[in-house]
Amino acid sequence: MATGRNHRPATSRSRGIPEATVARLPLYLRALTALSERSVPTVSSEELASAAGVNSAKLRKDFSYLGSYGTRGVGYDVEYLVYQISRELGLTQDWPVVIVGIGNLGAALANYGGFASRGFRVAALIDADPGLSGKPVAGIPVQHTDELEKIISDNGVSIGVIATPAGAAQQVCDRLVAAGITSILNFAPTVLSVPEGVDVRKVDLSIELQILAFHEQRKAGEEPGAPPETDTAPPAAPPAVSVAKRPPESGTDGDLPAVMPA
Repeated sequence: MATGRNHRPATSRSRGIPEATVARLPLYLRALTALSERSVPTVSSEELASAAGVNSAKLRKDFSYLGSYGTRGVGYDVEYLVYQISRELGLTQDWPVVIVGIGNLGAALANYGGFASRGFRVAALIDADPGLSGKPVAGIPVQHTDELEKIISDNGVSIGVIATPAGAAQQVCDRLVAAGITSILNFAPTVLSVPEGVDVRKVDLSIELQILAFHEQRKAGEEPGAPPETDTAPPAAPPAVSVAKRPPESGTDGDLPAVMPA
C-alpha cells in the first residue's frame, strides 16, 4: 500500500539493488516467515513467487542481487533466506520509532503488535494535545510535542511516523528533519516536502480505496450480459458571459456582468 519515496537514487545506496527489488523484499520475507512458522525447510522459486504474488523469473532475478541462487531440484533454504533478507532490510538491528499524532490512527499504530517482531521499537508517542500528555496508549505514555527534539535525541531515533491531520503534517515533518530524522512514514493525506537525503514513504488509504473502486467499476462493466458502456455527452456550456462597463454608481465597482451570447 505504501507508495514511492521523495528523494533517492534509482538503486539501493548500499549494494546497488534496484528500488523495485527492495520494494518486493518485504513480500518475500512475509511469505518466508509464514513458511518458517510451519517448519517448512525449503521452498521452490515457483512456490515462493506464488505466495508473494510475483512471477518466478522476477523472484530469481531479485534473489540474484542478494547472491542467492537456490539449489537445483531442492529450492531455497527458508531459514537462510529469512536471515539474508532481514539483514538486507536492516531488520537484524533495533530501530527506535516515534509516532507523532495519537488520534485514532496513531493509537491503532501504537497498538500494532507487528513492529517488535519485525525489528522496530516504538520509542515514543507524541501529540500536541495537552490533554493526552501522560496518558498511556499501548502501555506507552503520550508525550507533548514540545519535547519532540529531546525525545528524538535521547532515543537515537532515525525513523518518524506522522499520523497527524494534513494541516499539521508539514510542520511536524520539518521539526522531525531538523531533529535528525532521516526516514519518515507519512499517513497524513498530504505530500511532504523534504530535503535531499530524507526518505519519505506515503500511505494513503483513500487513494488505495479509489483505485479499488476503479477496478470494481471496470469489473462491473465486464460482467456477462452487461450492457455496453455508452459515453454520455457532457452538458452544454452556458452562453459566454462578457462584462459590460458603465459609469460606477455609489457602492459598486463599475463592473457589472451582462449575459451576451458569443
